[in-house]
Amino acid sequence: MHARDADRIRSASLASGAAGLAIAGAVVAVRVALSRQARIARRRIGKPLGEDALDADRVWRPRLPGEPLDLLLLGDSLAAGLGAQRRKDTLGGRLAKGLARRIHRPVRLRTAAIVGSESTDLDTQLAALEADYLPHVAVVVVGGNDVTHRIPLSLSVQHLEDAIGWLHALGAGVVVGTCPDLGALRPVPQPLRSIASRMSRRLAAAQAQAAIEHGATAVDLRRAVGTMFFDEPEEMFSLDRFHPSALGYRRTAEALLPAVTAAAEEALAQDGRATAGRATAPATAERALRAAAR
Repeated sequence: MHARDADRIRSASLASGAAGLAIAGAVVAVRVALSRQARIARRRIGKPLGEDALDADRVWRPRLPGEPLDLLLLGDSLAAGLGAQRRKDTLGGRLAKGLARRIHRPVRLRTAAIVGSESTDLDTQLAALEADYLPHVAVVVVGGNDVTHRIPLSLSVQHLEDAIGWLHALGAGVVVGTCPDLGALRPVPQPLRSIASRMSRRLAAAQAQAAIEHGATAVDLRRAVGTMFFDEPEEMFSLDRFHPSALGYRRTAEALLPAVTAAAEEALAQDGRATAGRATAPATAERALRAAAR
């Protein structure tokens, strides 16, 4: 090798090393900036609503004829109804009232959703249900915390699929409200808001695909109500500008209600739901409990 060639190789190596250091430095700088913006967002949002949603579990429209239909809600603070000031304005309350009106019979609401939950918590929420509890319809709304806590997409989807399988084993029709578009959260500064928006859209698409492939119904909340949260933030968000207001929950429930009604009607039309559920639930529960332990 000529000396001139060796010099060129050394120069190229030095340039490559410098470029690598520059890229690494840029990555670190971006991470620091995003972490700082996340702290700003948390400070702006705070916890003015606390961490406990209203308890809306009850039989809704009890004067209607027939036995109550059992409606189960799983997921995060949106499913739990944090931000609503009255029980009837929570997502569960809205769905239960609307469903009772459509099927002309009482609806018994059970909310297993917990504020702050991620998709990885669905197994635990299901495991906490009584062994003989057999919902006719289950609504799952989860994903926002997966994005903010950077849960791997594959892990989020796997836990959603497990939950759908468990619910089907109980004989329940399943409706999945996909992850809302976090780009509507004005307190989150840019570019973190845009990144969160892209991540939440990606998760929502994966949730919809998983729901359809596993026999559940997916409702794209970004398409159904996302524009309203972008265009009318003062009306659609509650005090913390993060969780829905009464109007926000009303619009979200209206988007979910057609799919929930269809699932309820199908569940009521099926004979032997309870028998099939009790026969297959224990094995499914055992698998889910092992997943929760992991």
